[in-house]
Amino acid sequence: MAYYISTEHLTVGYDGVPLIENIEIGVRRGEILTLIGPNGSGKSTILKSMIRQLRLLAGTVVIDGRSIAQMTERELSRKLAIVMTERIRAELMSCRDVVATGRYPYTGRLGILSQADWQKVDEAIRMVHAEDYAESPFQRISDGQRQRLLLARAICQEPEVVVLDEPTSFLDIRHKLELLEVLKTMVRSRHMAVVMSLHELDLAQKVSDQVVCVADHRVDRCGTPEEIFQDDYIRTLYGIEQGSYNALFGSLEMRAVPGTPKVFVIGGGGSGIPVYRALQRNGISFAAGILQENDLDWPVAKALASELVTVPAYQLPEGSVIEKAKALIRECGSVIVCTRSFGAVNEANLKLRDYAEAGGLIREADVYIRKEKGADA
Repeated sequence: MAYYISTEHLTVGYDGVPLIENIEIGVRRGEILTLIGPNGSGKSTILKSMIRQLRLLAGTVVIDGRSIAQMTERELSRKLAIVMTERIRAELMSCRDVVATGRYPYTGRLGILSQADWQKVDEAIRMVHAEDYAESPFQRISDGQRQRLLLARAICQEPEVVVLDEPTSFLDIRHKLELLEVLKTMVRSRHMAVVMSLHELDLAQKVSDQVVCVADHRVDRCGTPEEIFQDDYIRTLYGIEQGSYNALFGSLEMRAVPGTPKVFVIGGGGSGIPVYRALQRNGISFAAGILQENDLDWPVAKALASELVTVPAYQLPEGSVIEKAKALIRECGSVIVCTRSFGAVNEANLKLRDYAEAGGLIREADVYIRKEKGADA
């Protein structure tokens, strides 16, 4: 299936000076294409050029087989809707009035909306869950509420392509998810194409069909989320030096606390993750183990522990590995046990727990962290 909107040999920039050259990207109907990359890399410049807010320096943007340069404003507005980050002036207009401007491409010269137009306006407001403040003055609502209303305006425009620049920037967690769910619903039910930029990598990984990576004034890579969201590549794309990116969870982790570990953490199955993060947050260096490399705990422990005892996936620890862990326990002098059940797979950790218990080394996590805070104070 051919791209519904695409760029061909596109060069974008400002005042005749190229910023990014030879951009070749596209998205089909029924798909979401997301641009990611560091601040200032040119994501917004690409989007603004695609919607004719910026003059193209070379190349063209094609929608449904036609260059947008050949389209009138009315033709383009029936094909494409935009939700950008710039504030709009809407003095004396209610939220419903602002949403209604999305119907203007379908009205006559006087811009008078029919009853059917207003029904589409109200339907769009319901889709973004903004009924409670639809009659409020647009200037008095929050930035997050405005973002939802601007999406509603785009919806009632009935476009075939929607272009959004950082649509989740001003939204809380609940409304980020609601907005993206609305987009996914629009894409599926109306077979639309969506092009947007996002800063939240975890959301981009979950919602996108295709991802375009922009860095150092170039399109660095294009692909599916599975191809793009790899630990090493994301770290390189954003120049991450402090901390790490976890592709499995789609999350960032802080860097490990340097120094000799003060406590040994026995976890597994995800039970250790809250403790690893709490210790790191409180500036406490720790060791962890014994973890198989397919354990839920392993990616976070690898990022945050100063010492980590591991074995390959599906492999049981040998005696030398257990002895290494016991040596670390003796060096730390304190042990936090996160898991309460031990099966055949983590029988070695049961031995470690019994070893620590026999030596009187087991501590509760919250008590240990409070102790360290008091010492620092």
